[in-house]
Amino acid sequence: MDCLPLHTLQTVFGFHAFRPFQEEIINRLMAGDDSFVLMPTGGGKSLCYQIPALHRHGVAIVVSPLISLMKDQVDALRENGVAAAAYNSSLGERDSRQLLARLHAGELDLLYVAPERLMNDSFLERLREIPVALFAIDEAHCVSQWGHDFRPEYVALGRLRGIFPGIPLIALTATADHQTRNDIMERLGLADAQVYITGFDRPNIRYTVMEKRKPFQQLQEFLGTRPDEAGIVYALSRKRVEEVASKLRELGIEAAPYHAGLADRERSRVQEAFLRDDIRVVVATVAFGMGIDKPNVRFVVHYDLPKNIESYYQETGRAGRDGLPAEALLLFGYGDIPISRSLIESGTNPEQVRIELHKLSAMIGFAEAGSCRRGALLGYFGQRLEEPCGNCDLCLDPPDSFDATEEARKALSCVYRVGQRFGAGHVIDVLRGSKNERIRQLGHDRLSTYGIGAHLAAEAWGSIIRQLIHRGYLQQDLANFSVLKLTPSALPLLRGEERLVLAKPRIKVAEAKKEPRRRGTVLNMEYNEDLFQSLRALRKRLADEQNVPPYVIFSDATLAEMAALRPLDSEALLKVNGVGVQKLGRYGAAFLEVIRQD
Repeated sequence: MDCLPLHTLQTVFGFHAFRPFQEEIINRLMAGDDSFVLMPTGGGKSLCYQIPALHRHGVAIVVSPLISLMKDQVDALRENGVAAAAYNSSLGERDSRQLLARLHAGELDLLYVAPERLMNDSFLERLREIPVALFAIDEAHCVSQWGHDFRPEYVALGRLRGIFPGIPLIALTATADHQTRNDIMERLGLADAQVYITGFDRPNIRYTVMEKRKPFQQLQEFLGTRPDEAGIVYALSRKRVEEVASKLRELGIEAAPYHAGLADRERSRVQEAFLRDDIRVVVATVAFGMGIDKPNVRFVVHYDLPKNIESYYQETGRAGRDGLPAEALLLFGYGDIPISRSLIESGTNPEQVRIELHKLSAMIGFAEAGSCRRGALLGYFGQRLEEPCGNCDLCLDPPDSFDATEEARKALSCVYRVGQRFGAGHVIDVLRGSKNERIRQLGHDRLSTYGIGAHLAAEAWGSIIRQLIHRGYLQQDLANFSVLKLTPSALPLLRGEERLVLAKPRIKVAEAKKEPRRRGTVLNMEYNEDLFQSLRALRKRLADEQNVPPYVIFSDATLAEMAALRPLDSEALLKVNGVGVQKLGRYGAAFLEVIRQD
């Protein structure tokens, strides 16, 4: 394909402009250079390798961890007229032979494959015989032991760089802290790769934490305000998943359980029904979700406390992939903490247990945050939010605050005085003048900061230190026993050049005040809700006829834009984001007819 990437974006995929960094990443890959891409869910990672695949000679090999994810990607590409296929265990012997024949004949633009199948010696030999355009490692956090979903079969992918040194490789993920990023790049041999970090913020998601009181009643009330919306409810155990799903069905809500204890056929049925909008709510353990491309998930509820922020971020990120408003609700109860801790401590790898316990502490800190929830979430990944987001429970219903300048300076000074070599617990002990033996052995009872915080309880100091971490004054080195270290932002505060207001600890987390729901707008344009629902009904009918999920035809965001712009001819319809030439020819007349009849 000789046209420019922008032309491909517009005519094949139906989008009018690139998002930040996309064009640069695409051009780099087309030039044959490696890249590491960290981009939030729904940020357009797939286009970063799909467009180069259509411009470079040969087939693009895309590594994907799940058959369902491969199917979703392949279905969507085929709808856009792209020659794509998946090579996995779901294929019979005859279909496998036919696919490999197409591969050798040069008839494929993209081939999706699982890591263990790709690294099979016989398959690697096949690839040596044909032109390969590029390798794309999707869900690259699976490579790292620091990743929240480490998969041993991904480790072998580190051999690719040595086997195919001249072929560009791109690794992509939505979830990776500093340690995970470094580990991915080392394991995949990406020392010379350009790193692209577009940020972690998903501003369309509203984050809310509620004190867990009567969890099912709270869930019922939450769902009652969203009668037509699809969502996911995450629970910690299989038993709880089954119980919650059963109770929801008794209330007449289309819900189904999903966990690793179910038969493969049943899990596939539930996932397929959810993707096709036949099931409204999936109640699941963490076994459900990776690679769920369904863009119109409007909410994610955590019935129990997640084990780490990475999981929480990725799971909540399954809401609102289309950019429309979405909600993430966490029911936080202190009784969940010992359960999560015991599950972690049952592990057999002491180093992994230590890592996971530190990550659990960070998750608890997020749930207890006293200032902007989004700021705390982004701060964990090293991204600072300059202003409160205005779209979380703590921004909409702020806790009481106090001038914490002096307390903050004491805490920061103590971190410095102990050599920036200890975690929060030890710093708090020094501040409060603890007489434990370790402090005396280290000589920390002779520091100028010893005992200067005796007037506050340990819980209050814990809240202050967590907020200093969230605000970017301190960083917590999880790879090194959660040692606290000062950031450059701490210096003006220590010098007395600025004041700091923090939130008073609030154990009971109030429900955010309800504001009018942001319905009926897309890209700052108002749209007709009745027309939108008519377009959804048409999409569902066409999807059932084509035997594909509805969003593969058009996303909710595309339908909403149609309902806002009301295009009356093909030329106008082609200006709607998500409508490419292939889809215009296949579906344009049907959607235009509904719009004209409105």
